Amino acid sequence: MAVDGTWTIVMTTPMGDRQATLALQSSGTTLTGTQSADGDSGEIFDGTVNGDEVAWKLSITNPMPLTLAFTGKVSGDAIEGEMGIGPMGSFPFKGTRA
Repeated sequence: MAVDGTWTIVMTTPMGDRQATLALQSSGTTLTGTQSADGDSGEIFDGTVNGDEVAWKLSITNPMPLTLAFTGKVSGDAIEGEMGIGPMGSFPFKGTRA
């Protein structure tokens, strides 16, 4: 599927731009994988794929415990979308296939 692979993404956050590595694997409409940044890595969950649209969640503990909710669209070797940070709103992310 078009989303499978390793991605380098940049998330625009209230604390400035943050870079992460995202490894995705699709099976039907299910999306699994890991996301790592700043030495921390976690399994994504509630991942879905619908054509070129993707969504997943990631629980983090640094800088504070949060669940990040990503929704995005894949176009060739590019991915972009929004990252929801609970009560802090949502912020854009974009990336390229590594």
